[in-house]
Amino acid sequence: MNVKKLLFFACLFAALSSSAKEFRLQSPNGRLEVLVTSNPALSLRLLLDGHQLMAPSPISLTLADGISVGKSDKVSAGKAHAVSENISAPFYRQKNFTAKANELTLKLNARFSLIVRAYDEGAAYRFVYSGRKPITIANEEARYAFGRDRKAWLSYSTNAKNPFAMAFQNIYHETTLDTARHEIAFLPTTIDCGPAKVTVLESDVNHYPGMFVRAEGDALTAVFAPYPKTMSRYPWRSMTYVADTEPYIARTAGALSMPWRILAVTERDTDMPTNNLVYALAAPNTIGDTSWIKPGKSAWDWWCDWNLKGVNFKSGINTDTYKYYIDFAAKHRLEYIILDEGWYNSNTGDIMNPVPEIDLRQLIDYGRQKGVGIVLWSVFNVMDENLEQICSHYAAMGIRGFKVDFMDRNDQTAVEMVERLARCAARHRLVLDLHGIYTPVGLNRTFPNVLNYESVFGMEEVKWGTLKNDHPRYDVTFPFIRMMAGPVDFTQGAMRNGTKWDWAMSYSKPVSQGTRCHQAAEYVVYDSPFTMLADAPTMYEAEDGFTRYIAALPTVFDDTRVLQGEIGQYILTLRRHNGMFYLGALTNWDARDLRVKLDFLPSNVRFKASILRDGINADHNAEDYLLETQTVDASSELHLHMASGGGFVVTLMPATR
Repeated sequence: MNVKKLLFFACLFAALSSSAKEFRLQSPNGRLEVLVTSNPALSLRLLLDGHQLMAPSPISLTLADGISVGKSDKVSAGKAHAVSENISAPFYRQKNFTAKANELTLKLNARFSLIVRAYDEGAAYRFVYSGRKPITIANEEARYAFGRDRKAWLSYSTNAKNPFAMAFQNIYHETTLDTARHEIAFLPTTIDCGPAKVTVLESDVNHYPGMFVRAEGDALTAVFAPYPKTMSRYPWRSMTYVADTEPYIARTAGALSMPWRILAVTERDTDMPTNNLVYALAAPNTIGDTSWIKPGKSAWDWWCDWNLKGVNFKSGINTDTYKYYIDFAAKHRLEYIILDEGWYNSNTGDIMNPVPEIDLRQLIDYGRQKGVGIVLWSVFNVMDENLEQICSHYAAMGIRGFKVDFMDRNDQTAVEMVERLARCAARHRLVLDLHGIYTPVGLNRTFPNVLNYESVFGMEEVKWGTLKNDHPRYDVTFPFIRMMAGPVDFTQGAMRNGTKWDWAMSYSKPVSQGTRCHQAAEYVVYDSPFTMLADAPTMYEAEDGFTRYIAALPTVFDDTRVLQGEIGQYILTLRRHNGMFYLGALTNWDARDLRVKLDFLPSNVRFKASILRDGINADHNAEDYLLETQTVDASSELHLHMASGGGFVVTLMPATR
């Protein structure tokens, strides 16, 4: 133990032996400090190198019987100790990593305690109930005080009437806390605190609702969806929704560790996309063997509206169309195709019976012969209402997984539904892609068969959106914020591409905002272990060189680093997999030139660089690109231009291969 740690523990023990009401906890490197005060109520303060990032911020629980937890000065502390975990992370942005923290447990009363951790990458805390009797929690209070003029990135709910019912998809509103709209926003959210940015996240949410926040003057106040009392059903998609609620947020059957509240601290924007605290704080793998789980890419029908051309059959939701998709996937070694909404009558919820136009058994057999798996779309509650039968039936048929959609809430019963689905799917060796879902909270660590999540303002939004949404800016904003929480199913791969001056909305022939190479780079920049080639196979077949290039990109990596970038401006990501290196870069609507040193390559090894970059006319025709190769080594430097809304990809393979 070094001198700094010895001094820290000596000071801590001195505080505990006195009647002091302040407890200090330092990160392993000693730079980050969490101060917990209990005079008279619990509050947290966060400092970096002595500079205040977050002022004293009250936290507490209120039980339904009126008892308050954390609003009393009767607090005792146990012995601080170091926590270190070597984490194996299949299908994550890193193959493995080590998480180190110092931890302190504060005893609040006979039944409740508060666990606080200080990592070099941020702070986290959680309330723990150790009693055996059921309790009902009326509310969890938190008011994170950052300062009135602090810049914030907030994603507001898109449902003004009922803000707890929406798909967790919106652009980021850049504002200051004192001028922010007084509306509910979903996590994560980032605050610029001067010396560093602080991002509010959560992890290990089970039997409990997820957190929202609302800007109030100089602070973010926690808000939670109330516990559902009664449910109703929409006439379309057989979707259920919360019709009435209880006057509380959660109820427990007994002992419960409540979610980790995370305050991730990043001094550089480039550290944000690879902050691992959400994954590190989640419960470890509960399903055991993961060798059967297969990440990869999928050909996808819905985004392009089944819009094939030049074929000799009527394209749509039918067997011939999906056999064509399977042939395309097999040709380009894509692992999957998805049958999205329409393969069963979603309005009746009759998921056990495909529509007559589809011979599902024939498609499964055809896909098996071609080495292509099939993933089926469904609605969350439709799955949950007959979960074991659905999973066992379709697993026995040979289906590889489900894309589950339209949860659109994160109250306690919604969270419990997602966990039931993940557990049952794992039992039947089915993978999951979760859409219409709340922001990731580490479930992909606990259940590695959960390969991806939506909860992102993805490509589908261009089908009905406007230029005001500014997708290129969002594309280089959310990797720094939303991607801290976990992977994103952004559904990239558009083959129709528009500049800022000629883009137009189209539902059946959607056009991306930005260049063709911007779309390609998203396969490297975004964490997506299960991702889409979203456009029509016939569009890809017309551009064979480009299609083969993106189809060959991996979806999981051994290591990830962000070499350059600034939130809302641009990003350059480096990934490594199986001895090869991959660079991906994106810019907003500003054209940009990057100088990229290749000093990350091993010395004395020459590499073949295959460069996919914006063509010289991409500022006028966003579909213009150039594919070129050159030989490089660790002393080389690439000079690459990105057009407005542009990007580039570089694959680096040892020249001896």
